[in-house]
Amino acid sequence: MKTPLQRTYLHLDLGGRFTWLDCQKNYTSTSYKHLPCKSPVCLAFGHNYACSNCFKPPGPTCANNTCGTFPENFVIRKSYISIAIVDTLQLSTSDGTTLGKPRAINNFVFSCAPSFLCKGLAKKTPGVVALGTDNFSLPLQVSRAFHAPKYFALCLPSSTSSPGVAFLGSSGPYRFLPQETDLSKFLLYTPLLPNPMSDSLVYSVLPSPEYFIGLTSIKVNDKPVPINVTLLTINQDGIGGTKLSTNTPYTLLESSIYKALTDAFVKEFRAPNLTVTKAVKTFGFCYSTDQIPVTRVGPAVPNIDLVMQSESVFWRIFGANSMVWYSKGEVNAWCLGFLDGGVGMRASVVIGGHQMEDNLLQFDLVSKRLGFSSSLLFGSTTCSNFNFTTTK
Repeated sequence: MKTPLQRTYLHLDLGGRFTWLDCQKNYTSTSYKHLPCKSPVCLAFGHNYACSNCFKPPGPTCANNTCGTFPENFVIRKSYISIAIVDTLQLSTSDGTTLGKPRAINNFVFSCAPSFLCKGLAKKTPGVVALGTDNFSLPLQVSRAFHAPKYFALCLPSSTSSPGVAFLGSSGPYRFLPQETDLSKFLLYTPLLPNPMSDSLVYSVLPSPEYFIGLTSIKVNDKPVPINVTLLTINQDGIGGTKLSTNTPYTLLESSIYKALTDAFVKEFRAPNLTVTKAVKTFGFCYSTDQIPVTRVGPAVPNIDLVMQSESVFWRIFGANSMVWYSKGEVNAWCLGFLDGGVGMRASVVIGGHQMEDNLLQFDLVSKRLGFSSSLLFGSTTCSNFNFTTTK
């Protein structure tokens, strides 16, 4: 981002409405511009916007007659009034096999934010990039700037030391090493569902920009889990249903669904000398690591299937995505990475980041559907196996 270009690491907010960046610390760019109040872009935000004036020295966060915004951090659920600006954003291109020459969006629209709003984000992460359905999310700005299809695909890595990859404005191919198989040919699809009410702190009366899917049942080792299926539908107030979120590290379940799933999992995961260890911080069900063999798809534990619109359309969660390695002191355990979200959840199921790792997800914003691969480990590849070599 910026001029001169500076590599910028941002938190991926899968359902985010508006990209924002800390402009209070070290924001140096010769190409940023403020958006005047009542300018076409400001009016296109489509909500009651603020008009900002400033009585401090001019800069990225300070200008008169400037379009105001409300950047939100959903990790800590905080928001603050700030101002919208435009600046240069450069992205690598790809033919789906390797990286190509970078291209720039010279008028990328985003919001400044105060430094304190970065609390809860990873270290040295000065903001959030929004991937939701709003017209000013990154995917839709890329689509307009490059006249590209309204698609994007996301492949999160399972290690902080290895990269993942996102494809913007492309429905495929998505080829990963070692075989360079086009994974777009192996996706299952389920509809993306609208939610009439946002979970936003500011824009709650607007439709949600987040991604919801129609989960109909859950199975453990192919056996149905007895749950109240009415919790899986979205009502007129936006309550219920299943959403995907990169702001949540592990999948959250409404309390009754959590109890039913964990009861079924423990029942199915029985073997001689296998015992549930004492619960550790965050996780409710753990097993000693020396009791569980590890396969190419992770710990050998019962599969969990998220069944969509039919019995043949399901997202299979193997051990690599259902279990979390926990090590502290003398405790070494595999813990179930599904957590009790309580009885007052807006969405009854929130699929978290850990369950998305090494799974390819394609968001088709034209046909409003989600394509999903289930674990790439089953096909002997990972999200880090894209060929990041740049072609000349």
